Amino acid sequence: MTLVVSGVRRAFGSVEALKGVDLQVDPGELVTLLGPSGSGKTTLLKLIAGFDTADAGTISLAGRDITWVSPAARDIGMVFQNYALFPHLTVAQNIAFPLQMRRVPKAEIATRVQDVLRLVDLPSYGERLPKALSGGQQQRVALARAIVFNPGVLLLDEPFGALDRKLREQMQLEVRHLQRRLGLTTIFVTHDQEEALVLSDRIVVMNDGRIVQIDTPTALYRAPNCRFVADFLGESNLFRGAYHADGGIALGGGLTLRASPDSAHPPGSVVEVLLRPERPRRLAEGEHADNAFRAKIVECIYLGNASKYRLRIADGVEVTVRWPPEAGQEALAPGTTLDVGWSRDDLLILTT
Repeated sequence: MTLVVSGVRRAFGSVEALKGVDLQVDPGELVTLLGPSGSGKTTLLKLIAGFDTADAGTISLAGRDITWVSPAARDIGMVFQNYALFPHLTVAQNIAFPLQMRRVPKAEIATRVQDVLRLVDLPSYGERLPKALSGGQQQRVALARAIVFNPGVLLLDEPFGALDRKLREQMQLEVRHLQRRLGLTTIFVTHDQEEALVLSDRIVVMNDGRIVQIDTPTALYRAPNCRFVADFLGESNLFRGAYHADGGIALGGGLTLRASPDSAHPPGSVVEVLLRPERPRRLAEGEHADNAFRAKIVECIYLGNASKYRLRIADGVEVTVRWPPEAGQEALAPGTTLDVGWSRDDLLILTT
């Protein structure tokens, strides 16, 4: 089902939580609302779910205006961070609850509960109480309860926040596989950028009650439209300088970076420039690059599958790089000097 949010506004006293949000989520799509605390993502999710009411704007699902429809009548499933399971009910009874509220016949309830338990890989857990389950199992039960009535849209509000990292990564993949298998239109709220990159068909980046950018994970990472998105999504090197017509960016102190010419920026204008940490490379003796510097390692952080280095390329100018380990080689020590460089095309000029 297509979900359309049009011109939605919501204020709490003098604080505007949402400032005219427009969003369309297509059938079978998994869209993530990503942003810092206070950006408006959870408020938007609550309005879609019907747990709060917009001050202006409309929300429609499959062409039906649901702006003022009660939560129970919206055909929307919801999974919360704290699971929200009834502690005195068994797993099967928890999952059956939304079916009972919809007056589904008992025989059909039993069948559908068992079907969805198999779907979340808990076929023999129906008679257990929530307290007898691990965090990951409780999350599966919460997910089963949200999908057992075949909702038109599934909403997930930071559902993995209480799980440890390894289990969280496992659940991310399980939810993604299940969502694709069922073709569920899904909206996922998180402040975790890695989680958003792993899960999403598209990511909606929010800040200060507005949508800043919507795009695929790849496009957002490679081509953020402003400093906020570049800084929030992924690790970034951000520089500020005066733009020259040939693509040069004068940072001051005689240091100039060379980017591809961009006619959108007049000569002399101040621009922000993005360089992702994986783009710079070590230069062999005699090797050239559009941007080449003699650098000194200030700090090294070992990450297992890579090492992160902070390099000083000039007084007051540092670059963070992330390099995979070389076979049989130890990480480079602080104080080491090396030649480093990157292409003009590795630099992205941002809108300030």
